[in-house]
Amino acid sequence: MTVRVVQLGSPRHPQEGTRIGTVRRPPRGVPKEAFASGDWYDVWFPNLAPSAELVKQAQAAQSPAEWQAFERAYRAEMKAPAQSRELDLLAALSHGSHFSIGCYCQDETRCHRSVLRALLGERGAALE
Repeated sequence: MTVRVVQLGSPRHPQEGTRIGTVRRPPRGVPKEAFASGDWYDVWFPNLAPSAELVKQAQAAQSPAEWQAFERAYRAEMKAPAQSRELDLLAALSHGSHFSIGCYCQDETRCHRSVLRALLGERGAALE
């Protein structure tokens, strides 16, 4: 059993399981009924998305130092009690079921999902 970290909208892996969208907003121009069939997500979980302010910071990051500043700020947001418990829950669930989390960004190294991968790993999640 594992958790996969994916780009939303990409083709699903046959054993991917439930796809969870950890994004602030639903995909633009896509009817709600098509979220799952269009390989976006099965469940929308914006609780683990960066705040709107941090999304802007991440998108504007040009240098490694600017990206690291985003990572620190996002990790600080994920230390809030609710988000921390949600990460703990996903890490625990990864040992008993297949599921995926994701975002729209093409480059995972410049996306909050890379930080989510690390946070889940630090909590002992079974990562793909």
